[in-house]
Amino acid sequence: MITLTPAEVKGRFGPLFAEKFIVMVDEQAGMAEILETCRHRGTIEWDMMNRRRACGALSSAEVQGSSMTMLARLGKYEANFGAAGQEIGGQALEGVEVQGDEVVTSWAGIAGAGVGVAACLPQAPGVIRAEYPTDEDLHIGGSRVCRVRIVTPKYEKLTIGIDDTDTKQEGATWVLALKCAEACRVPGAEYLNMRLVQLNPKAPEKTTNCVGSVLNFAVRPGSVEPLLAFVKEYIEGHAVSGDTGIAYYRGLCLPESDYEKKIKIDLISREEVEAEAARLGVTFIDSAASKGRIGAFGAVLWGNRGVEAAGLYGEQPGGRV
Repeated sequence: MITLTPAEVKGRFGPLFAEKFIVMVDEQAGMAEILETCRHRGTIEWDMMNRRRACGALSSAEVQGSSMTMLARLGKYEANFGAAGQEIGGQALEGVEVQGDEVVTSWAGIAGAGVGVAACLPQAPGVIRAEYPTDEDLHIGGSRVCRVRIVTPKYEKLTIGIDDTDTKQEGATWVLALKCAEACRVPGAEYLNMRLVQLNPKAPEKTTNCVGSVLNFAVRPGSVEPLLAFVKEYIEGHAVSGDTGIAYYRGLCLPESDYEKKIKIDLISREEVEAEAARLGVTFIDSAASKGRIGAFGAVLWGNRGVEAAGLYGEQPGGRV
């Protein structure tokens, strides 16, 4: 086994293109979410198609711009790996393993795809070290096959829903949510993204558009409570409404709920929402315990569902206007 730090990988192969590599795990669900960002979109798109074809530990993958989000099973798996073909991927995720406070992802690549996993990914910010099984795995490119184990810190995913921070006269929840994310300096908390969730526009006590906001973070296990305390203090300290709701879910696999549909088309009471949140493992941390909890809960339900979260129920993002 040959072990190199990201700086040593860069020194050996020269600077390449990986900008982010984060692995979040949900050990209870047996799953991991991997976020990878490259400076260039084409490489991410090719990698995604080949990793899907190879399967291995990968369950699903999607690309947004030059970033890829992968959902993977914990453990080691045989992949359909080799030179890219109809049923074979030229790059593969062969395993994801939790080892104490670290996560090890195991990769295989051939030819240029081998350069991607053996030389590019190990340089990404946040990588602790790369482990190459043999010296041959350090001879990359051409028609060679290489394998590498990339070691990163163990993160969890925290999805935080926020609603009802504004009034008809002033404020905007999405603006406050983004300001909160940008102000966050909690060590061990990595801001991932923000999403606006369209709720039922016929709700009688809405401000105008009836939209909740969600913040997604990758969080080191010891930083979860400090992050929640920061978000609660910041949001409630800057809200102009007395009905602000804040809810969160800790993990990757939120159980299915009929309220995913109901929150967008029905009128739901706070009591209903609180009961369903308790069933799903969604926790409220706001002080108001008021109607804002309905939208905050809805934001958590849709916080990782893609662009359709921003639309009315059943509205499709594709197609011509």
